[in-house]
Formats: sequence, C-alpha cells, structure tokens
Amino acid sequence: MPLPDDPVIDVGVSWHDGDMVTPVHATMVGRDIELRTLAAAFERSIEGNPQAVLVAGEAGIGKTRLLREFRERARTKANVAVGQCIDYGATPVPYAPIIGVLREIVADMGAEAARDVVGPGRDALLLLLPELGDGPVDWSEVSASRLHDAIAVLLEAYARKAPLVVMIEDLHWADDSTLTMLRFLMRAITNARLLIVVSVRSEDVGRGTPAHTFLAESERARLLERVELTRLDRQQVRDLAESLRERALDDDALERVFDRTEGVPFFVEELSSCTDGAMPGTLRDLLLARYDLLDATAQRIVRVLSASSGWLPHVILRDVVDIGDEALDDAVRAGVNASILEVDRDAYCFRHSLLREAAHSELLPGERGRVHLAYARAFEQHPEIDGEYELAYHWHAAGDAPRALGAAVSAMWSAKTSYAYATASQLGELALELWDRVEGPEQLTGISRVKLMSSVASLHRNAGVGERALALVNAALDEADRSPVPTALFVRLLRDKAQYLANIGRPGAVELLIDALALLGDIDDDNPGHVHDERLRALLLNMLAARYMLAGKAHEAIVTASRAYDVASAAGDTAERSIAANLRGMSRAQLGDVTEALADIERAREDAVDPKSRLRLSVNYSDLLNLLGRYDEAIDVARAGHLHAIELGVERSSGSMLLHNMIDPLFARGEIDEAESTIARTMSLGSLTVPQSYSQRSQVQALLWRGDIGTAKRLAGQWLPSFDTIARVERQVWWAANDIRVEIACAEGEWVEAWRTVSEVLGTPEGSSHILHRRNFLLKASTIVAHLRGLEAADDADAAAETVRAAWRSLPDAVATQPLSSVVDGLLAAPLASSIDVLRAAVDAADSPTVPALVRPLAHMQLARALVASGDRIRAAAVMDDALGLAQTLAHTATLAEVTVYADAAGLHGPAASDASDLLTAREQQVLALVAEGLSNRQIGERLFISTKTASVHVSAILRKLAVSTRTEAAVIARRAVR
Repeated sequence: MPLPDDPVIDVGVSWHDGDMVTPVHATMVGRDIELRTLAAAFERSIEGNPQAVLVAGEAGIGKTRLLREFRERARTKANVAVGQCIDYGATPVPYAPIIGVLREIVADMGAEAARDVVGPGRDALLLLLPELGDGPVDWSEVSASRLHDAIAVLLEAYARKAPLVVMIEDLHWADDSTLTMLRFLMRAITNARLLIVVSVRSEDVGRGTPAHTFLAESERARLLERVELTRLDRQQVRDLAESLRERALDDDALERVFDRTEGVPFFVEELSSCTDGAMPGTLRDLLLARYDLLDATAQRIVRVLSASSGWLPHVILRDVVDIGDEALDDAVRAGVNASILEVDRDAYCFRHSLLREAAHSELLPGERGRVHLAYARAFEQHPEIDGEYELAYHWHAAGDAPRALGAAVSAMWSAKTSYAYATASQLGELALELWDRVEGPEQLTGISRVKLMSSVASLHRNAGVGERALALVNAALDEADRSPVPTALFVRLLRDKAQYLANIGRPGAVELLIDALALLGDIDDDNPGHVHDERLRALLLNMLAARYMLAGKAHEAIVTASRAYDVASAAGDTAERSIAANLRGMSRAQLGDVTEALADIERAREDAVDPKSRLRLSVNYSDLLNLLGRYDEAIDVARAGHLHAIELGVERSSGSMLLHNMIDPLFARGEIDEAESTIARTMSLGSLTVPQSYSQRSQVQALLWRGDIGTAKRLAGQWLPSFDTIARVERQVWWAANDIRVEIACAEGEWVEAWRTVSEVLGTPEGSSHILHRRNFLLKASTIVAHLRGLEAADDADAAAETVRAAWRSLPDAVATQPLSSVVDGLLAAPLASSIDVLRAAVDAADSPTVPALVRPLAHMQLARALVASGDRIRAAAVMDDALGLAQTLAHTATLAEVTVYADAAGLHGPAASDASDLLTAREQQVLALVAEGLSNRQIGERLFISTKTASVHVSAILRKLAVSTRTEAAVIARRAVR
C-alpha cells in the first residue's frame, strides 16, 4: 500500500467567514510518517503476521482524521470493520465497540455462515448478537472464555476470506470487558491476516485507569506498536490553514492562529476561518462558533444530542424532540453541514467529543433534566433497542432515583450475564449510591442492601478490583451486624471476605473461615437445608485447608482436608470430596510423603466428577509433578487439562492456570521459546494480585535467561515488594521471591551475594518448610557452590558445600532421588583429579529427564576442570565440547558466555584423539551404540528414558567429537570399536 510524500484526504470540512458557511477540502499535513507506520504494519499483517497499532494523542490532534485516511486506503486491499467506544460516564456499555465490529462482519458474511463458523461458541456469541439466535440457548454452556474464543474464531475465519483491519476508536472510554477482549485477541490470534488499530485520547488515560493499565501492559509485552501524534509545527499550521482558506495566510494571522491553537489540528481548523476578525476569547467560544450560526431549531437539536453519548438512533431522537420529521431532518442536516454532527445509517453522533462537551454546557439546568427525562421515556418506549444502560444513565441524570435504581440493578444483572463485570460493578455502585434516596428499595429491586453489596463486591472481584471488593464486603458485614441477616448469608459474607483477602495477598482469611465454620456449626441439624449446609461446610473446610497448605502449614492442612473429605462424603458431595483429597495430597507432598500424596491424588481423580474438580486436579497434579521433577508428565497433564478446558469453553480461565503450570517444567527442560510464548499469554490473564505474581516471576526468569538483566532488575524492583507482602500468607510466593533474588545475583555473576541469600533462606524456619521447594532450592544452591569453586574461594566454597550437603542428607529418600543426589554430590565436589569419578557420575546423572537442563552444561564444565587438574586435556576438551553444545542448544545467555570463556581461557579447543571410548562419556557411548543399531533420536530417547531433544544433543556432540558429519560415519566408528 504505497503512500505519497504528501498524503491528501478528500473529506468535506466546513469553515465559516462572517455569516457564510462553505464546504472545503482540507489537506492533511504532518502525518506522512504516521501513515507509513500504519501502512507497514498493514503489509506485515497481510503476510499472516497479526499486528496491533495504537494511535495516541490529545483531543483534537487528528486521530480520527488519520484513521479515516488510512481506512480508505486499506479498503483497497482488505475488509475494514470499525468499532466506537462510547462515553457513558461511570457505566460504559460492555463490549460496545466489539459489537459494532461483529455486526459489520456478520452483515458481510451472513448470519448463517457466522453461526456455522463459531460452532459451539454460537450461544456465547448470542450474548452480544442476539439477532443471530434461531433457537433455544443453553446458558449453562456460556462463559466469558467461550465468548472470547467465539469472537476470535469468527475474526480468524473472516480474515481467511480477505485481510481484515479492525479499528477501535476512543479506547479511553472502553469498558473493562472490551479491554479484556482486545487483550485476549492480541495474544490469542497468532496466525491470521489481521491488523487491529486502536486510538486513545492521551489525557484521559491517567495512571490507575483501566485503559492506562491495558496500554502499559500491552506495550510492555510488545503487543502494540505506538503511533504518537504530536502537535503541528508553525509551517504545518500554515499549510493546514491555507488549505482550508484556499488563500495565503499572512505572518500576523499565522502567529495568531499558531499561538492560540498551539498546533492542535482541530483548533487550527476552527480558527483558520476567523483570522481576519476578532478571535473567540475562550475555547468554549471557539468550539461553539459553528453552533452559533445555526438557527434555533438546529441549536436545540444539537443541545439535545449532547445529552446522549455516542451514536443515538434516529427513532430515539425523534421521540425526544417531538417535532415534525421534515423539521428534524433539516435541523440535523444543518448540524452535519456545519461539521458539528455526523450521520451513520440511522444514527447521529458529534463529529468530535469536544464539540459535544461544549454543546452540553449550553443546556440550562432545568433543560438538562427535561432532556434526560425525555431520553429515559423514549428508551422505555423502544424495548427493541438495547437501552438498559442508557435508562440507568438518563433516569439518574433526570433525578428520578426510584427509576434509576431499578434500571441500574436490572442493567447490572444483564451486564453480569454478559460477563461484563467491570460495567456491572459500576452499575451496582450506582444502585448503592441511589439506595437511600428511594423509599422501599428492597421491594423495588427484589434484593436486600446486604445482598446487593455482596453481589457488587463479587462483581468487583471478578473484574480484578480486589481492594474495592474487600471494602464492599466489609460494608456488607457492618450492615449485617446492624440489621441481622440469615446465618447462611452471613457465613457466605465471611467466606467471600476470606477469598478477597487471599486474592490480594493479605492475612486474615484463615481466621474468617474458622469463624464461618463456627457459625455454621450452630445451625440445627433438623433444619431442612441441613444437607446444603453440610456442603457449604465441606466447601469452607476445603478453603481453610487450601489456606493452610499455601501458608506452608502442611499438618494443619492435612487435618482440615481430612475433615472436609469426611463431611463431603456424608453430604454426598463427590466434587468437594475430590478437592479435599487433592488438597490433602498436595499437603502431604510438602512434608515429603510422596507415596501417600500420590495415593490421595488418585482418590481425587476417581471423585473428580465435575469440571471444577477435574480442572483443579489438573492444576494441582501438574504442579506436583513439576515439583517432583517429572517435567514431561507435568506438561502432559497440564496440556491434557488445557484441552479439557477448551472443550468446556474455559480456555482463558481455568485453562490459563494450566498454561501457567507448563512454564516451570518448560524452563526445566530448556524449552525457552515455548516458555516465553506461554508467559506472554498468561501475563494479562491474572489481574488479581496473587495469580499475577506467578506470571511476573516467570517474566523475570525469561528475561534473565535471554540476558536482559537490566529489564529483569527493573521489573523485579517493581514487583518484589508486592511479592514480599503476599509471601506472608502464601509460602510459594516466598520461595518465588527468593528465587528471583538469587537468579538476579547469579545472572550478574555475584556468586558470593547469591550464596548469602541462599544461606539466609536455608537458615529460616520458612526455608525448612515445603520439602519439595526446599529440595529444588538446594539443587540451585549446589550450582552456586560450583561457581564459588570457579572463583577459587576454597574456604568459602568448602563451608557452603558442607552446608548444602548436610541439608540435602536431611531430605527424605523419596525426595532426594538418586539422579539428583549424584548431581548434587558432583557439583559440591572440588573439581580436582580426585573428584573425577564423582563428577563423571554427576554428568551421567544430569542426563536424567528429572534433572533441570541448565545443570548439564555446568556439570560438564566442572568435570572438564577436574580433568584439566589431572593433566588429561584431551578428555577435558571433549567434555567442554559437550558443554558448549548443551549451552548453545539451551540459548541461556549467561551459561553460554561462562562456558565459552572458560573453554577459551583453558585452551580447550577440541579433542586430538581418535578413540571413541576415550572421547565419549558413558552416556554418549550408549547413544553411539544405539546409533549403530540404526535407531532414530526418538527411539534412542525411549530406550534410554530421555527426551528426544536430549538424544539429539548427544548425537550432535558425538558427531563433533568424532569429527564426522553423518550418523552412518559414526556407526562405522562404533562397529570398528566393537571389533
């Protein structure tokens, strides 16, 4: 899509001079670089690489003009669908711009084709496009995740027909559900001819706003390419003004225009026509200059439209103003000709939001109330228009608290049904604000104040606003104290508060759950709801067991989970019994009782009869397998659970947790590329404090792996204070925080500092809890000792080695498995001639799939050092060749640099011998024998119980060491050795 040096747009722009209103054509100036940036992104998207571009700038800077120009150019090669975010004040319409985009797509491809494309996601899509429905909807199968997936599938299918450009304008007014949807689309769609372009008013995305968070995360993850529109310089202002006036602008007039507009294109357009006379004294006067030229009827229509937000259907405006059709048409046409209004099909909108704001200021207080009242009544008369949100907005603005309350609660439930939790929570807040202004609010809404606060708190929690959720549930509890509520409701409030505290990593959840259980125990067993109460008791016990488990209190967790198991069994709640066995097993694993832990997991598997218990089993079991070092199985379990989540339509909820559980085992296997892609997908999926911390930790690890220490340290500096707060109640986050500190020190080569942190961790009571985390931390500690050996700090290294060795020997046998014990013994040994046998055993043991891949090149390097000490430089060179091959395969920046530096410093540039038995390690000799049998890498891996990738690394090393280029040549050498 070539772009000229001086892009021109052919769009009608009005300017006034005296009493005359004349349509002219404006040349768009100063935006050729931005157009080329958009064009380049468009060309990349056409090649099948999805792109996303952010067009940002202050109000009036020309975002809409730029996008309009680009849209016309893009239409020559692609389909273009446009969505508009709308300013509804505190209650934005959920998915508003997405709905606009979808309707354009469905109108083009046809409703039947759209239904066929989305398949199982049809019911979810009906939430936004009810016109697609032609039969009953199974709402039990509808979820936010399925809705997201359905929209992604529809976009991908449409982009297969022709390249697709999706434009979302005014993102600063977007609701959270729209932002979540965009976040998902930018991450989930990875192979489609799709370009997403969003525009945002920079001054309206201040720190703490949802749009600011969305943009910061997206730009940090490099999902969005930013195009920042700046103000025009003096020459560009002259060019724009002269194109509008169609005559030259003298220097004095230019100075007046430039000084007043400060280079904002919209203001230049407004001022360029009145440079010969007195200029408006205020911005409001400037914006209303064209409004003042309209007749009284047209001015009234503009004022009435200013009380709406976004596009207003013609039928609503007609009912609100109640004038003849011809008079209305004439008035709207006058507003359009004056470049105040725009028309699209059967709806009207302001050309620029600044114009709407200026016109709205012209409404007198009484007039404003009457207009909002008329709007509310008009929307009530047109139920075919989805206007629940408008009803709440207009009744509130009209001062009719009862109707506003009823509309807000109704709209809140509708938004919740659409999984638009942020909008629903804002509507709920409006309802709470109006509650005390209405007589008989409970009868009007059908809900109590306490229940409303509880519901709004839950909506905030689901929208990721944990602090507000906690504040509201606290208010609900205070209200319940003043006006006693049923015991079951009070128990649920305590349960909710415990959950919200846990979500944001604060203490107190355990005490609340204990109080809730005590209250539940007071309910009479003869109560008809006894079975239901027992199920609630089992749920509360499981929540308490989970808190104990996460706090590192394994004994308490086991006792509590056992109680939950018994209560759930008595109540016939198989799903909660599964969760109880699951939690008990995970807690037993913390104590090193692996056999009983796996037995409990098997019990949990047998009782996992519903999606919640099955997915929770997949999450915890994959985590346990990773901690046990069974990395391949951990990934397999997580992937199987992920597929199950897709089938249930919850890929981006429970499925995202399973994706996250793939990251650590992927790191352990050295699969950095897949780990990074998985991290990118999870970073935006956990908005609450605790789940987000795990993704943040993985992000730091990936940056360190790639050698970007500066960014890793900067992010760790931002995130670690939060980690330390959460760590008081979630012990896994405590381990994660210390892992980050140690890994940063290691990446910087600060081995003494790394050991100091390790020593402090091992010396704390927390460092003695959770045996599996301790074991893996000790393995990391042994690698630090090996590096201390390289510093020739013998005394420090010996003392550190003894500390780690003693701690390792204290582990249960089921945890300190033989391959890991051999590796630890080798890494702790001094690399001397006397340690060669121990180090050879460590190198062979490091091939086990239960040993993290990063340990392997280090074990080889330590063996090479010992061989150098013994004078056997030939074998040392061969071992270093292995280390280099492993480091190159892993692409771990620091490890590769370290191995290369040592090989160069020691002069180990390759072997000089030809005897295969002298050159190859014991494991490589095994591999060579299987190569001679004609086995493939996969078959070798199966025979030796190693991964295919590890077998491939061994084969590559063998070829290098034997100085041959094919497996056949290597096999010939092997056969000669046998003879």
